[in-house]
Amino acid sequence: MSDPRADRFVRSHLKTRHLVLLVELGRHGSILHAAQAANLTQPAASKLLAELEHALNVQLFERLPRGVVPTWYGEVMIRRAGAALAEMDSAHQEVMELLSGLSGRVSVGTVLTPSAGLVTDAVKLVKQRHPRLQVSVTVDTSKLMTERLRAGELDMVVGRILDSTLANELHFEPLTDEPHSLVAGAGHPLAGRTDLALADLAATPWVLPPAGSILRDRLTSLFLSAGLEPPVETVETLALPVLTSLLIGSHMVAATPEELVRPYLDTGLLVVLPFELGLRMDMYGIITRQRHRLSPGAETMLAALRDVAASRYPQRR
Repeated sequence: MSDPRADRFVRSHLKTRHLVLLVELGRHGSILHAAQAANLTQPAASKLLAELEHALNVQLFERLPRGVVPTWYGEVMIRRAGAALAEMDSAHQEVMELLSGLSGRVSVGTVLTPSAGLVTDAVKLVKQRHPRLQVSVTVDTSKLMTERLRAGELDMVVGRILDSTLANELHFEPLTDEPHSLVAGAGHPLAGRTDLALADLAATPWVLPPAGSILRDRLTSLFLSAGLEPPVETVETLALPVLTSLLIGSHMVAATPEELVRPYLDTGLLVVLPFELGLRMDMYGIITRQRHRLSPGAETMLAALRDVAASRYPQRR
């Protein structure tokens, strides 16, 4: 059962400055620096924090000699405060869009593969339909982007939901999985082999995604399950220009969807090596927040993503 005192405080006395202070405390880990960022004096910031903790009857931050660290309750409040501020910004943007015709801004997060096809084609379609709509595209891991989506910093994400506990917060529209091929630069010594084996690949330099990614874990498992040590001569990157530049003119190989490097395959700069990795990634799709109404601009972007996906992935359900 909720505390009536806390309910009254939240409904009647919680102000924007409380939310801003929470976000800045989470960002800086210091009352002094958070106060400066929020245009408050340190005593005023301390008073606001004390008001929050008193009303909620919990400790939001642990005071340390050199700053503050959010408790579990504090982390919840920081995330919710960030989302609330983002909602207020979105509301202002939506009103401005309705007043001036569809313009405004939409922020999309995406994992690497759809960033080079699905998302860019959707952005082109949006700009054809509404040239004044500003579109921001961020490429990163699903984990980081779903966190930003929950905080209200992104309108939608094309990626994966890796944490099953978020299923009640996020809506997922599946698109496709990602079959991966073994790709190398033209003229690679292994390109002409017809008897290529996993042992050959273990002794080959690789371009790999960072440790902890799904693809990296599955590649490591592939070698270990065959009784082989994973490759030791590696370069880690998520950046497509870096990956392709490393492959071209070197003896490195990489596991990547052909869709992602199609222009390089079509021009002959890269080739697909004759080895079936048998790697398919978990389904990725369009992720939005449940019980959250998108702005007109974001709705337009979502419609464009669906339209492009329908033509690119006709097999999707």
